[in-house]
Amino acid sequence: MMRTTALVAIAVFGASLGVEGKQLGQIIKGIQVAQKANEVRDLAMTDAEEQELGTAVSERIRTRYGVVQDAAVHRYLALVGTALAQGSTRPALPWTFVVLDTDGVNAFAAPGGYVHITRGALALVKNEAELAGVLGHEIIHVTEKHTIKAIQKSKAVQMGAAETLSGSSSLMERAVTATYDNIVERGFGRAEENESDEMGVTLANKTGYAPNGLVGFLTTLKDRNKASTEKRGLFASHPEMQERLDRITRLIASKKLTATATVQPRYAKNISYKPVVVTVIAVVDPGAAGLAGGDTKAAEKKEEPKAEEPKKKGFGLGRMMPGGGGEKKSAQVTASGGARGVDPEKDSKGGSNPKVVPVKIVAAEVAAFKKEGGLP
Repeated sequence: MMRTTALVAIAVFGASLGVEGKQLGQIIKGIQVAQKANEVRDLAMTDAEEQELGTAVSERIRTRYGVVQDAAVHRYLALVGTALAQGSTRPALPWTFVVLDTDGVNAFAAPGGYVHITRGALALVKNEAELAGVLGHEIIHVTEKHTIKAIQKSKAVQMGAAETLSGSSSLMERAVTATYDNIVERGFGRAEENESDEMGVTLANKTGYAPNGLVGFLTTLKDRNKASTEKRGLFASHPEMQERLDRITRLIASKKLTATATVQPRYAKNISYKPVVVTVIAVVDPGAAGLAGGDTKAAEKKEEPKAEEPKKKGFGLGRMMPGGGGEKKSAQVTASGGARGVDPEKDSKGGSNPKVVPVKIVAAEVAAFKKEGGLP
């Protein structure tokens, strides 16, 4: 309305000066073009741009934690994940499943089909149904574009009227940073987590896995941290864990989800990591070079990192993972997870190799894998 009024005023003023209609039209058109160039809109992206965004975010996560360089473990994870993804609403995404090289217990989903889980989390999982529960939850974060929607809602990244994500490196960098921060540091809200719980459990059941797998894994975490005096890692984003467990259990009953496969022997055959007690997990101090919330360049120059914005409250598997950037020699490592107020899950020390372990799986292999596990 204000723009229209302004243009009318310009027209009246121009007429009073004796400007001809054609000239006046050109002036107004020029003003409209300039105004449009200065307009902003919420972040928008194509599927290809979503994939590009996810690739960059995954690279940051992998650089921070390193990747377990075990082809057999990655192949097994990819088979379970692909079996689930085939039944999702976005089966055609180029799904990539990554095992992060850290004792911290975390799982993380990036846009475009990237799902990460730590070997610390795998060490706590008891069977394939529990793994399916965790992966199913993360898959739903991707299929429902929770990260992208959160950034759009918060207006953390906005675009010029004629700007595209893939056409602007600076815009892509801002999007990567905002995406990483939203998932890693801030976490999803209750609505997104509830949706991932509900749809993830349903997806696991649809694939043939016992739907209470997620409940089993979360219960193990709850028992593991029962002696903690503060909420850590997963619990930093799950203020009402028992309430969540009860809600998922009620959901399973109300939806009559009755799949029964747990496939424990196959899980034990493929995954042999041993859990590490929380108090002895090696950690890296928050804000050190290469960690989220710390300015890597500033750390290298021995400058103080910039202050963080207040974190929003959220809860969910996607809020379990810390940090980003390279793990520099200047980072301070402590032997105990309870030292100096660090979070042993969130700030756990990672490995040094960030390379993705390539896995190629064809449909026939997934079908055989499902048949072997008694999955429909």
